[in-house]
Amino acid sequence: MSSTDESLSAVGGENSTAGSIHAVDGAAKTIDEKGRWEELMIQLKRIKSESVVQQIIDSLVEAMIRKELKPGDQIPTEMELAERLGVGRNSVREAIKILVYFGVLEIRRAEGTYVCEGFTDTMIDPIIYGIILDKAGSYEYLMELREIMEAGVMKLAMENAKEEEFKNLRIQLERMRREIEIGPENVDRVFQEDNEFHSIITSMGHNPLVQKIEAVVRTLTHSMRYETVKAMVESGRGQELYEAHEKLLRILESKDETDLNENVRNTYFVNEFIEAKELARQDPENQP
Repeated sequence: MSSTDESLSAVGGENSTAGSIHAVDGAAKTIDEKGRWEELMIQLKRIKSESVVQQIIDSLVEAMIRKELKPGDQIPTEMELAERLGVGRNSVREAIKILVYFGVLEIRRAEGTYVCEGFTDTMIDPIIYGIILDKAGSYEYLMELREIMEAGVMKLAMENAKEEEFKNLRIQLERMRREIEIGPENVDRVFQEDNEFHSIITSMGHNPLVQKIEAVVRTLTHSMRYETVKAMVESGRGQELYEAHEKLLRILESKDETDLNENVRNTYFVNEFIEAKELARQDPENQP
């Protein structure tokens, strides 16, 4: 058996019969009478009855990981997949629907189903929903995630940023300062400029995937970040908020990673956030 034949397997019993999936990459292929997928065979065992849909998904994803199915490749039809995997067409159809929703596959009318090319926001949505609905989620966990992400983003920016980008970041910091000076009634604008400041830092790392993941973290921490900015601005401590961000800029310009995590954490003003949450709990009408 060739390495290609052995390259991908789904879970099956001892007596499972092998089937195969083939990808079509648009180039001319030699197709024999046994079927148009025989030339680019991917070996798969028949799937057991339990968790059929999930195992179909796992099999297709594994084929992508092993590059047997590449971006832009057409996958076999529902009927062909069902026959190869020893499962029902309804299960195959449901698995494909899920992968389409995740942004992994796309259906082209009158053509077939293809592996998507590139990274899309749709791939991230299920992660967001999963974390939001996870009962184990907590403020501490999100803060840890935020710190790890932002410290990593800072390191990437130090390594990859261009001089012009540092100028843009300083301009953005100045915008934030001006909004803070307007006063307590300007919380929303300060928060918007704060967000943009961090978005620019992320873009300075020049890693599209990191930008997507960082956007997820910022979505998950939106409420806590807004409450912190609100507490700082409305209590007349906007200058401290500005100075904490100015320090991040100086760290980036000097490329000094000393105590980086601590300096990132100092921009969170944790005590102020906790106090704001306690006040909101006592007076629900003041919650955002």
